[in-house]
Amino acid sequence: MSFSRKVKEELVSQTGNGRHCLIAEFAAIFALTGKIRKDRYGDIYLEIRTENLTVARKSYILIGYAFCVKADIRVQNHNIRANSTNYCLIIKGNRDVLMVLKAIKVIDDTGKLWGAYDKVHQLLVQNTCCKRAYLRGAFLVAGSITNPQKAYHLEIATASEEYARSLQKLMQSFSMDAKIVLRKKYFVLYIKEGTQIVDFLNVIEAHIALMDFENVRILKEVRNSVNRQVNCETANINKTVTAAAKQIEDIQYLQEHMGFSQLADGLKEIAELRLEYPDSSLVELGKMLSKPIGKSGVNHRLRKISEFAEQLREKNGFVAAK
Repeated sequence: MSFSRKVKEELVSQTGNGRHCLIAEFAAIFALTGKIRKDRYGDIYLEIRTENLTVARKSYILIGYAFCVKADIRVQNHNIRANSTNYCLIIKGNRDVLMVLKAIKVIDDTGKLWGAYDKVHQLLVQNTCCKRAYLRGAFLVAGSITNPQKAYHLEIATASEEYARSLQKLMQSFSMDAKIVLRKKYFVLYIKEGTQIVDFLNVIEAHIALMDFENVRILKEVRNSVNRQVNCETANINKTVTAAAKQIEDIQYLQEHMGFSQLADGLKEIAELRLEYPDSSLVELGKMLSKPIGKSGVNHRLRKISEFAEQLREKNGFVAAK
């Protein structure tokens, strides 16, 4: 089962705190999947059509809880080979249809159209709990979330830019910064930051999915932190080994071409120690001296030795060329 499906399965059992929340969630589902139709006798009826069983189940629950209406359910198999199933929920009866349309703010109390039903009517989302419910319904129908083990990505795809903007505004009220992009014929509202996806799951009250997402996110962050630390330490070790190899090369060059007799006692002592202990750190070398000194002091002496070696190479090279 995909992570998206797990989230949506959890959302089926989440019904909000009151009838106003149920209506808000159903309004979102109807805005994305609903149609107002007429039968052959001219009577209007409401239709919710979806290929997602989870959406069909939740719609049926909301219709019963919010409106005390029983919807007819039709299941159609369009393509047996592809196992494509279409679920259709129908609300009939003039009284019930008008009651539902008024509740979700498609028509006003006089029966006139209030506006397009694929918009977020502000009267539906005045309360914070209703905003949560509306976003829950929108995600249930048109949302998806990538498995956090692979990537952080949550999106809601809609056919209307205005509707996408409305959902974006709802998310902004919870301090979530969702972006919108046009993908083919859909306006896709998306979030790519792990912390904001966690916030969204909290807003729509998918708490089990939130904990699963957080567990993965924490493990990934710990793993990344350890990897960064290991890489940093490896880089430091490589740097130290390279520097020590160069120091030994310079010391051996001096030893072969002029000996240590011309070096000051302090330089001679550190040169001999570096040859004897090639794997020791500068701090360890400093402690081995007859008069211990710190890391910066050891580094200074070794740098002086390298300068002498370079000068000697230049001199020998000049003489050989001449």
